[in-house]
Amino acid sequence: MKESYIDILNIRRMAFEAVAKIAYENRPITDIALEVYNILPGEEARYRENIFRERAVMGERLRMCIGLDARSAANTDAVTEGLTEMDYDRRIYNPPLVSVIKIACEACPENKVTVTDQCHACIGHPCVNVCPKNAITYYATGAVIDQDKCIKCGKCVSACPYHAINHQKRPCAQSCGVNAIVSDELGRAKILEDKCVACGRCIITCPFGAISDKSEIYQLIKSLQSNKKVYAIIAPSFVGQFGTNVSPEQIREAIKLLGFDDVIEVGLGADLTTMNEAHEFIDHVPSGKLPFMGTSCCFSWKSMVRKNFPEINDKISESSTPMIYSGKQMKKRDPDCEVVFIGPCISKKLEALEEDVAEVIDFVITYEELLGMLLAKGIEPSEIEVKEKMMDASETGRFYAVSGGVAEAVKRRIGEIDPDLPVEVEKAEGLDNCVKLARMAKLGKMDGKLIEGMACFGGCVGGPGTVVDERRSGKAVKTFSSQSIYKSPAENEHIPLEDRPDDTIFNK
Repeated sequence: MKESYIDILNIRRMAFEAVAKIAYENRPITDIALEVYNILPGEEARYRENIFRERAVMGERLRMCIGLDARSAANTDAVTEGLTEMDYDRRIYNPPLVSVIKIACEACPENKVTVTDQCHACIGHPCVNVCPKNAITYYATGAVIDQDKCIKCGKCVSACPYHAINHQKRPCAQSCGVNAIVSDELGRAKILEDKCVACGRCIITCPFGAISDKSEIYQLIKSLQSNKKVYAIIAPSFVGQFGTNVSPEQIREAIKLLGFDDVIEVGLGADLTTMNEAHEFIDHVPSGKLPFMGTSCCFSWKSMVRKNFPEINDKISESSTPMIYSGKQMKKRDPDCEVVFIGPCISKKLEALEEDVAEVIDFVITYEELLGMLLAKGIEPSEIEVKEKMMDASETGRFYAVSGGVAEAVKRRIGEIDPDLPVEVEKAEGLDNCVKLARMAKLGKMDGKLIEGMACFGGCVGGPGTVVDERRSGKAVKTFSSQSIYKSPAENEHIPLEDRPDDTIFNK
């Protein structure tokens, strides 16, 4: 999607940039009404059937960028309605995080099988022969499907030798691994909040850009303009996000130019997660206290287990995520500072709201939102000269960004502590595969194993808030990981001794 849905990415980017400009230039928040026309000038539509609908959709997108709900056409109030309630320098969250921009949704068919014009009216008509409900009638001009009889089993699709039968499904719903998308009374997509785990897959698969998450960039920029100390912690998947010729150090300096006081790698927190999860596994799984252990890093994975598989929720690691550990390190260095997590993930916005996390993480933004801020300030990372290397995290901590990286890090650390303990790993990427993994674990098929769930394909590099394709970013992460001077998290000199788990308790 990152490469082929470029128009949608540009629309989102323009919205983030516009809101960031308003904040940085200290203009009235109500200027989003003007930005609609600045982004979409003239009379001719670029993306939709007319300029009026385009502007209406952009207005609702800008509202979501400031943290407000997107409204339907039934609400005819001004686009500026409620904006003054969001004009603060602190996080403001109005649920839900992810929602459908109703006036942008095309009400795609949920599930429909149709015969296309590729039908050759063959006399073998296998489509008719395999249909279990006699829903297909053969004519000399071709086959016709009776939609009232069709059960959408897809047998005719597979049987047609000309691939002339199309099984159309709503892209957002098809991509949702927890079946959280249904239709409203007008046939438009509707997200069931009690099922949604904010993986963001629907956002990046909707061909109309009709689904979005709420942003905190306006309030964050206001915080950056205050007298507070604000630190950024950036997820391991950040390398490669802003151009192949942009170094990690240039990205760090670009973030500082936005007003941040300092930037550290979340890989530092990943090293703490690795050490703690290794201890958990050694202490709980071989002894039988737990039948298996799941990693804790992906919040969408954890939320999915919590909602759909409560029976195994206590088998997910109790260690904090890298975001939380990194935030705690920053708060320890400066108790009065504010900490901003920058990453590929939108579910982290929900994790940061949890009672034990809210005091550690003050804001969460994605790489897309960060790019909007850089554009608003006219900062080009590739032009920044830097000398000092980033060296906050170990090789395995940096590799958390790739599918399998978390489990591999924990497995390697276990091997360092107890070389005689065998560790079998099972991983899943993509929320639907995570559901399958959890189901297998519930049935006892994962006993004795370390299991890793990643809601995004490719791991964090495939997150909804990324800027580039996961394959390109994955290669960059691998290179960056290999450049760390710390091959083990235990070697990381940035982690205070008092925060490290005690390895001596496992000495034989």
